[in-house]
Amino acid sequence: MRVTAAIEIENLEYRYGERAAVAGLNLTVQAGSIVGLLGPNGGGKSTTLAILATLRRPYAGRAVVAGHDVLSAPRAVRRSIGVVFQSPALDRKLTVRENLLHHGHLYGLWGSELRDRVRTTLQQVGLVDRADELVETLSGGLQRRAEIAKVLLHEPRVLLLDEPTTGLDPAARAALWEQLRRLRAERGCSVLMATHLFEDAEQCDRVAIIDQGRLVGAGTPAELKAQIGGEVLTLDCDHPNEVAAELRREVEGGEVTVGRGCVRIAHPQAHRLVPSLAERLGSRVRSLRLGQPTLADVFFRLTGHEFDNGA
Repeated sequence: MRVTAAIEIENLEYRYGERAAVAGLNLTVQAGSIVGLLGPNGGGKSTTLAILATLRRPYAGRAVVAGHDVLSAPRAVRRSIGVVFQSPALDRKLTVRENLLHHGHLYGLWGSELRDRVRTTLQQVGLVDRADELVETLSGGLQRRAEIAKVLLHEPRVLLLDEPTTGLDPAARAALWEQLRRLRAERGCSVLMATHLFEDAEQCDRVAIIDQGRLVGAGTPAELKAQIGGEVLTLDCDHPNEVAAELRREVEGGEVTVGRGCVRIAHPQAHRLVPSLAERLGSRVRSLRLGQPTLADVFFRLTGHEFDNGA
């Protein structure tokens, strides 16, 4: 029977003592799709991936990966997934090829079959010419490619990636995304990526926004941003609560919210408000920024708070 969902999560729960890290999470990742699990650090993303990778047992709920339940069939799950952890999992004192060979042994691969898979996988990630270099001599972007090569060796159906682009420069990040799309096209891999970077989430087919262990919104990046609609005008100011209270009385047809040191106005024609607001508020506003809605705006609207987006 063909599995149409790569991952199915139903009412998943996990706690650290009294703190709920995952609180009734529901999420489906369709086969052949790249889904971003977007949220702040401490929001439950890594714990969710650890459950899907069978590294933690959920307190309640159900999780199925590639058609296998994480509790009743953990070995089948592990054979179906490739996991790239947030922390590097390569032996830096070995070459790229040696890392892949030792990883293949863990999955019962030997001899010509293993050598063929290593060669093919290195070609797929563009590391054939670096295969015999020590990992510690490679750039961060090339090390990430080597990590992906390692987890692809046993031909997994599902990739679980925990903050895979953190610390990469823009060129390395773009190369990684190109590789993920190629893997989806050539191997039909499904990807669930945990990230706190809005620019990564923008690249995904769908985005699941998670906050305090709960799913608060899901859809394509375009669908999520369309919930806000129009334009977003951001006013940097020293007393945002006072400014917002004043604008809520005066701005019609828009939504006024308060962020850290700023006021946001979501309005169908926010650009028309700029001249009058600049004149009325004067020195109370340090700067005004006009733009289209972003996923950061979506997160703020859904949760009522922001989170740092630094790498």
